[in-house]
Amino acid sequence: MCGIVGYVGKKEVVPVIIEGLRRLEYRGYDSAGIAVGGNGNGLQIRRASGKLRNLEDVIKLKPLEGTYGIGHTRWATHGRPTEENAHPHRDCTGKIVVVHNGIVENYLQLKKQLIAEGHKFVTETDTEIVAHLIEKNGKGKSLEDAVRASVKQLTGVFALVVISVDEPNKIVAARNGPPAVIGLGNNEYFVASDVPAILEHTRDLFFLADGDLAIVTADGVKVTDFDAKPLERKPQRITWDPIMAEKGGFKHFMLKEIYEQPRAVRDTTLSRYSLDSGNVFLEEMEITEDDFRRARKINIAACGTSWHAGQAGKFMIERLARIPVEVDYASEWRYRDPITSPDEITLLITQSGETADTIAAQREAKAKGSKTLAICNVVGSMIARESAGTIYTHAGPEIGVASTKAFTAQLTALFLFALYVARVRGAVAAEEAKTLIAELTKIPGKLEALLAIDKECDELAKRYYKAQDFLFLGRGIHYPIALEGALKLKEISYIHAEGYPAGEMKHGPNALIDENLPVVVIATCDRSDPNSVLRYEKTMSNMQEVTARSGKVIALATEGDEDIKSTADHVLYVPAAPELLLPILEVVPLQLLAYHIAVRRGCDVDQPRNLAKSVTVE
Repeated sequence: MCGIVGYVGKKEVVPVIIEGLRRLEYRGYDSAGIAVGGNGNGLQIRRASGKLRNLEDVIKLKPLEGTYGIGHTRWATHGRPTEENAHPHRDCTGKIVVVHNGIVENYLQLKKQLIAEGHKFVTETDTEIVAHLIEKNGKGKSLEDAVRASVKQLTGVFALVVISVDEPNKIVAARNGPPAVIGLGNNEYFVASDVPAILEHTRDLFFLADGDLAIVTADGVKVTDFDAKPLERKPQRITWDPIMAEKGGFKHFMLKEIYEQPRAVRDTTLSRYSLDSGNVFLEEMEITEDDFRRARKINIAACGTSWHAGQAGKFMIERLARIPVEVDYASEWRYRDPITSPDEITLLITQSGETADTIAAQREAKAKGSKTLAICNVVGSMIARESAGTIYTHAGPEIGVASTKAFTAQLTALFLFALYVARVRGAVAAEEAKTLIAELTKIPGKLEALLAIDKECDELAKRYYKAQDFLFLGRGIHYPIALEGALKLKEISYIHAEGYPAGEMKHGPNALIDENLPVVVIATCDRSDPNSVLRYEKTMSNMQEVTARSGKVIALATEGDEDIKSTADHVLYVPAAPELLLPILEVVPLQLLAYHIAVRRGCDVDQPRNLAKSVTVE
């Protein structure tokens, strides 16, 4: 959940680390700190609660200079979000300094042991015990040997970055769970918790794997396992443009990323289909066509917005490929002792590829013999590396904590996956596949046209931004989009919102409806699909139930539907599309409505309170 940046080289270290931390602000944080050495004054630490600018103010009052150092933005898991609990943390001697991402599950037990041995603690965090462990294990040893001995005593997940007064210009990094990336420059080297932190300085990097320990100096990087066995890690070149992570003239990253969705969908489809044959090409997958033909079921595990994508994907896969699909929250999946087997395939959906609960679900599935696939946005991430294949969503870096373009790219990848499996299993004929692919290629253009609805959403926000509750309704594949609309609103505007199946209104939610409750109803329709027409008719009945109880209806409808105006208070139109592709379009007005409501309420749109972009702890 935290941001980590480390640097060894000839540059002045403070600007490198501060700018790196700024590029990790999207991960969410409540305090920040930095430790710097190499100036003859030992290791100096500056920390501050709140935003990164508070740390910069502290540094202006007490300047730092040096050639190596580590920095950290913290999202509290143990201890309050105060200056004293902010990283970096020291040992008793003040010679060892640590930053940490993750959770040390046995920290209370270790802390009691260390206190009994005379160690004194000054914070409430689990991280501080790591510094004391390294101090204890470091007598007569190198820093890397002390870290190796210490990590073997830790239970939990962690990415550790450590420096020492006694070994200047050296950084030791260890990974067991949360991501850690090593950047390779010209006589300078970087450590970070995510790629954007170091892209300004280098495009050449590699991710540490679980159980890796890196020794980073100005002369180079050595990688070993926790038993000191040397390892080779092949660098990869990142092609992202750092400018992609800038706001590009938009007020917020979230709005910029909403507007990037046409490109994200287009890039996710590139080179993955043939209009001539009706075939889909997913060459990233090692699972064979025979595996898909034999598969009895597909399991999907994901968290948050990715779970909503998975729920929509269930409709796509079952409708096209005619294979049963189960969708679970990754955080819940393993606790029900899921029944899975080698003739089932498990699909993990994740933006970051580092979500701890999704990694745990993946490992549970593999332990039970299921082959795993991933839909992921980050090349080289943990889930991608541990999968038998990855369908990458080419959305580019997503900075806003509330996911937008990653979601529509996931829906696009799921549609391609569903059509691929359908073709392999013979469930969809070539001509039908060609028609579906042709419709998919129209979606980016329709998204571009749909963005003109922005002003209309802002006008609606002006009317409803003071509401205390919202209800979002949908049926079939549109119910997950209702859930996503509710999630977007609650996470960035802090308004209570619920997504509900429209058919369940009579079973409780009708009791909530009065003149103060805005109800967003997804009432689009694919007139060429009888099931879609039936869904639409049933949804219209639900809208009438709301208006009969004085509720305010905001309807999402298909362009050309004039009848709906007699039932809805407001109508937001989306372009016509096949039933299975409508969700990609429907979510855009919901994103924009949530965005404008949050802005009018004065909320921090890009970094909502209590949330983090990359959830790397369970």
